[in-house]
Amino acid sequence: MNKIMQLYRDNAAREKTPVNLIKNANEASLYIYDVIDAYWGVSALSVADAIAHAGDAETLNVYINSPGGSVFEGRAIMAEIQRFKGKTIAHIDSLCASAATNIALACDTVEMSDGAFFMIHNASGLAWGDKTALRETADLLEKIEGSIVADYTKKTGKDAAEIIDMMDAETWFTAQEALDNGFIDSIKQDKTSKNTAKNTWNLAAFDKTPQALLQKEHLNPTDKPTANELIVEKTEPAPAGFFMSAANKNKLQLLTAL
Repeated sequence: MNKIMQLYRDNAAREKTPVNLIKNANEASLYIYDVIDAYWGVSALSVADAIAHAGDAETLNVYINSPGGSVFEGRAIMAEIQRFKGKTIAHIDSLCASAATNIALACDTVEMSDGAFFMIHNASGLAWGDKTALRETADLLEKIEGSIVADYTKKTGKDAAEIIDMMDAETWFTAQEALDNGFIDSIKQDKTSKNTAKNTWNLAAFDKTPQALLQKEHLNPTDKPTANELIVEKTEPAPAGFFMSAANKNKLQLLTAL
């Protein structure tokens, strides 16, 4: 089964977490706590709407706990974050995998909680059609991977070959490993950091999920940082067809780069 479809199926009963924007004084905090997808999780449209409510905030904090999802939706979210005129800081609270890693790296700086995990791997997709259509989808996947590799090399300073090897291997990084390899800029270690990952996902879709993440826990809303004013809570999904890529000219549906 395609990895993204398995991830969606395995977590179908999980309560969805809408995009939240919380504003305090000159800072705004955006929470991305779900799958990256226009229909099943966090959409680029909801993120754009939330950021629009940040107003004149000088800093945008982006809190992430996501197993990844649609590469196209993820890159659209990246663009929205990069359009923010002030400083952007990614805070990896627990899990930052696949398409979510590119969202984190779109920020000016990346901070990761001690005990959190960061995962990179190859793009995957779902396609149907004749042999020509399938070949074109494979070519599209290669182009997508090229853009992902470029993001990682720019952040880490590593050469493309090393990054590709890491993606081929589905590499999971602890906070210290992510720091040592240049994917993040700092590790958050304070009284709220418990040195253990709090996983709220069924991650059986992945091949090399760390033992620490195999035990699924329930998310406690009090685990999120608090603020004075809730500005935006987007709950409605985008239209079902929105996640289909315009780049797919052969009626193939490239769903993800999980």
